[in-house]
Amino acid sequence: MKKNVLWACVALFALNAYGQKSLFNGENLEGWTINGTEKWYVEDGLLICESGPDQEYGYLSTDEFYKDFVLTLEFKQEADGNSGVFFRSTVDGTIVSGWQVEVAPPNLHTGGVYESYGRGWLIKPDPKKDKHLKMGDWNSMKIKVKGNKVTTYLNGHKMIHLDDEKIGKGEGGIALQIHSGGGIKVKWRNIELKEL
Repeated sequence: MKKNVLWACVALFALNAYGQKSLFNGENLEGWTINGTEKWYVEDGLLICESGPDQEYGYLSTDEFYKDFVLTLEFKQEADGNSGVFFRSTVDGTIVSGWQVEVAPPNLHTGGVYESYGRGWLIKPDPKKDKHLKMGDWNSMKIKVKGNKVTTYLNGHKMIHLDDEKIGKGEGGIALQIHSGGGIKVKWRNIELKEL
């Protein structure tokens, strides 16, 4: 067995031993469902969402549901626009039920939590924390969801902590969003989840 193959097997075993799994395989959209008419595709090992001609909302949702977890991922915004990471959420067409951790351009509350078709903004980060967003570059995000509690981190900096009874009762999967309005392009990579 070649050394690089051996190390890959060791790394995979270590990853599984800690209960963490990759939600995106870098090759295709296996394990995900496209909702809406916006563009979702894989290129050079990256997951890319891009506005389509309809310029409407679009979602890419996991086929599996996750209750308590730590989700880590990286995103890079290549055009002005608005996206997000939904958790404990379900999608019917392009109507989403659940909660979104915001991914947005500067001064639009990246790391905050928004409830679509419900209460709206539940919590926004302190505006001073917006400096942690690197527009046009790769950003790391960590989302911890356990029971009623949600904590988000952007590039290693804690953005919000929320304790919400309604979230605690939520059931659903992970979903990435592309906002309506057009002109949006976001790249994603290293989408990994550890169930708690």
